Amino acid sequence: MFVLSHVISDPIDLYISPKTASPGDIAALRAHYGLCTPSTDFLYNFSCNAKSFWTFTVGLMTGDWGYSQLAKQAVYTAIALRFPNTLELAIAAVILTIGIGIPLGIVSGVRNGKWADHASRIFAIVGVSLPVFWLGLVLKIFFFYDFTNWGIPALPSGGAYDKLLVIQYFPATGGILPRITGIPIIDTILLGNGPLFVNALGHLVLPAITLAFISIGNITRIMRSSMLEVLRQDYITLARSKGLSERVVIYRHALRNALVPTLTISGLIFAGLLGGAPITEFIFQWPGIGQLAINGILSNDIALVLGYVFITTVIIVIANLVVDILYAYMDPRVRY
Repeated sequence: MFVLSHVISDPIDLYISPKTASPGDIAALRAHYGLCTPSTDFLYNFSCNAKSFWTFTVGLMTGDWGYSQLAKQAVYTAIALRFPNTLELAIAAVILTIGIGIPLGIVSGVRNGKWADHASRIFAIVGVSLPVFWLGLVLKIFFFYDFTNWGIPALPSGGAYDKLLVIQYFPATGGILPRITGIPIIDTILLGNGPLFVNALGHLVLPAITLAFISIGNITRIMRSSMLEVLRQDYITLARSKGLSERVVIYRHALRNALVPTLTISGLIFAGLLGGAPITEFIFQWPGIGQLAINGILSNDIALVLGYVFITTVIIVIANLVVDILYAYMDPRVRY
């Protein structure tokens, strides 16, 4: 990503306009960030660009991720301010994913070959196949515009909360919710404001459903496969031969073992959502790091894009490590 970003154009353009800036300012910025000139000589000027990459890497480790012209602030600050919104959306999507996907997978596995199995499998295939941007737009049209035409209260189509409503309760904030944790729903609870909580919850519904829909399909299919495999095991046959009820066999003996791969995959899904869901956030104008990254790409804000790639990579690597550890904890057979 660093190589590609520095080949596209002169990286000094990210921080200052060479046409209006003084040569001294340009030289100072090049020295601070280790930027080479011209950037098109990347492959030929290896020494300079290696030093530039080292400066960039050290900056990542020390919190100096560069300056975002789009956000008009440091990249680290821009991402930190918006990450709680992405966290809220990711948690809501994971709750929907697990709360719907696992029961559907259980029903599908237990009722293998029956109408409930076919229905859940069709739902899972549709969920995996639908493009996210299409689903998001359809939900906006139906639940926002059509509901209004039918006289039904519509769900909000964008943003994390209504800024006009915030002004009513906190006029001095200029429509920005007072920040405690940065997560709108939690902040409204801590502020003790019921109408703002309901408003923030309403804004969360459509993007959370859109983001969870594909994940529900994946979880359903994995849970179904796990249940089918477990139900064929000898210890399940033994439990049934003892005269245990089918409910006890399924929920006490089969489900616990079938959940192991499903929960580990859920951890990876959550990590991916934490990295931001750019398309969903962009469609619903959700003020998270995904929307910020897309705007950065469209405006050629390379410093912002590199910061987003870095934080996403760190989250996914850590999540993989945690999932591996949890898998070994949940299944003693794979412990080292």
